[in-house]
Parts: sequence; structure tokens; C-alpha cells
Amino acid sequence: MQFICYPKCTTCQKAKKWLEENGIVFEERHIKENNPTVEELKVWRKQSGLPLKKFFNTSGLQYKALQLKDKLPTMSEEEQFTLLASDGMLVKRPLLIGEDFALLGFKEADWATTLKKQAEETV
Repeated sequence: MQFICYPKCTTCQKAKKWLEENGIVFEERHIKENNPTVEELKVWRKQSGLPLKKFFNTSGLQYKALQLKDKLPTMSEEEQFTLLASDGMLVKRPLLIGEDFALLGFKEADWATTLKKQAEETV
């Protein structure tokens, strides 16, 4: 599993601590140093089942500076993917990526349910 985070983000820190406390094995990836690619984002979106707009970090400084709240509705999906891939700080985090799932943001109950299901399927 890949845990994609920004180490200074308190939600990411909380999620990492939760993963470690629950004995979940993961590979950590710093989202600012290693931006997601357009191809990765497309796969993750499909795995997550979420609309593309959910992948934007709407509370981030970059999102606000670029006035994306007003611009996103007029952008094509391809333009949105390219924008997300251009700057990891635009992407909602943390992300937990498995073989057939992508969890966006840290909601402990959702993560626990998904990971429990994964464990049952691999047994």
C-alpha cells in the first residue's frame, strides 16, 4: 500500500499514526516532492469512485491563490488532471492507495472498513 502525504499536515500525521498503531504495512510518499502523475490520478479516481473535484485540496493556500473555486467548473477533466499533477499541494491528502482501492482524506471509520475488507479478501 502507498500512503501519500504531506509530512507537515496534521491530518496526515494522524493517519500515519493510525496506520502504524493498526500494524498496517505501507510505503510513504511525500506528495510535494513526488507529485502524482496524470495517469496515477486517473487510476486513483476510478478506484475511489469519487468525482474528480473531490481530489482537490479546497482548503489549501494554492487552491485559493489560483481561485480554483471559480475556475474548476469551466475546466475540462483533462485540464483538471493536468493541474492536479502539476502541484502535489493541490491534491487532497492523505491518500491511501491499495491494489483495488483509493482512500482520500482521513476518515478513520472508512479506512478501517476498507482495510478490514482487504484483509478478509486476502485470507
